[in-house]
Amino acid sequence: MSRIGRLPVEIPSGVQVDVKGLNVRVKGPKGELQRGFSPMVEIKMENNQLVITRKSDDALERALHGTTRALLANMVHGVSKGFETVLEIEGVGYRAEMEGKNLSLFVGYSHPVKIEPPAGISFETDLKTRQIKVLGFDKELVGQVAANIRKVRPPEPYHGKGLHYLGEHIRHKAGKAGKGAAK
Repeated sequence: MSRIGRLPVEIPSGVQVDVKGLNVRVKGPKGELQRGFSPMVEIKMENNQLVITRKSDDALERALHGTTRALLANMVHGVSKGFETVLEIEGVGYRAEMEGKNLSLFVGYSHPVKIEPPAGISFETDLKTRQIKVLGFDKELVGQVAANIRKVRPPEPYHGKGLHYLGEHIRHKAGKAGKGAAK
């Protein structure tokens, strides 16, 4: 058995789960998510828990068992508590500002880069700590939007300037060799 897949997904109060065959709909205080799953795994509601079982020990079914459970757990967690990804801004003069619900990035280009949040996503900026928070209830969408923001100005390896995830290690390269190093 999959160690992750055999764990039931607890459903907190305030979250409604509707299982109809291969489709699961989860509704909570933060929003509503719906997803279809593979017919190789079976999803059942038992005692306010989601239980995922598989039919055989085939390699693909074993992989789908844990993946399905993780996706369901993320859906339940997202609609109840939400997800957050934090990006940091490094560089002289680099900053982020909110213009209504849109995000404006000033990261060394001749113009500010404006990013409009998709449905279910919101941004927060902190000028003191120079951080951008991407908030939402869909884990995949939060991660994708954060990656798209990071792509605007990825960190460069010589000075570390750019946008990077909180706690991300940027490998620094040595610059040019000093005078007289090569004779």
